[in-house]
Amino acid sequence: MNDVGAVPTPQVLHAGPFALPLQRPLVMGIVNITPDSFSDGGRFLSPQRAIEHARRLAEEGADLLDLGAESTRPGAQPVSADEELARLLPVIDGLRDLGRPISVDTMKPAVMRAAVAAGAAMINDVRALREPGALDAAAASRAAVCLMHMQGEPRTMQAHPRYENVVREVRHFLLERAGACIRAGIARERIVIDPGFGFGKTVLHNMQLLAALERLAAEGFAVLAGFSRKSSLGRITGRAEGERMPASLAAALIAVQRGARILRVHDVAETRDVLAVWEAVRQAESGDCATGAEPAAPAGAAPAARGTGAEMR
Repeated sequence: MNDVGAVPTPQVLHAGPFALPLQRPLVMGIVNITPDSFSDGGRFLSPQRAIEHARRLAEEGADLLDLGAESTRPGAQPVSADEELARLLPVIDGLRDLGRPISVDTMKPAVMRAAVAAGAAMINDVRALREPGALDAAAASRAAVCLMHMQGEPRTMQAHPRYENVVREVRHFLLERAGACIRAGIARERIVIDPGFGFGKTVLHNMQLLAALERLAAEGFAVLAGFSRKSSLGRITGRAEGERMPASLAAALIAVQRGARILRVHDVAETRDVLAVWEAVRQAESGDCATGAEPAAPAGAAPAARGTGAEMR
């Protein structure tokens, strides 16, 4: 695997016409245009509601938006490419003026090609471009690609996930797929890798991967972490899906501390707040605030609340 040996992670992610700096973590807002996604299935199935939700996430500070028109939750049933595109294309069209990169969460080459032609700048594939024709479709575009690890397939992936060494096996798989992309002509600066938390993993597998995320981040690719609201967090905390925001934020912060450069989340504003505090501590630690100046708010952060300095409730 000499073509993907450990090198410094690119400082910019190239996604279509966009060049996204990676010096600070990027927040990817989730927009599920599905009737059956585990967290918000059906809420944004209509194009107008999906567009409104995407715009709201952008206002909250999302750096890019991930549109999914086929659920990949455990037990999910597949949909046809035609149905996926019927859900997806009106939303892409409605976001043309947003000024944010649009990612499409799909494993189908036909959907990839049509979405990129409609303006999508990133392909987020839970099968890591292993479907016949998927690698060619991505290579023929200027889109960034996110390669995710998944053991099995969505309908059965959580039945009995087993590994001899989950960190080693996931790392090997992702480097193999990244190497295939590079050999196909996809530049390293367009490649993102994702360990696939919750996709064919037990709670222990997920925690082992999160603890060892630095090993993936050292391989020279931007790492995406998607832990938002997932069932592993529910098993750890005992919380229902709608009560998992604190656990999701904790997992996001740990992921960033271990090298993740993209966080795929439902709760954009809250994630941005966590990152703002983390960045302020980093600035203070590095001496950037040695003169007493206030730490700079990260790009996209909400304006500071007006007040007298007292805590606001």
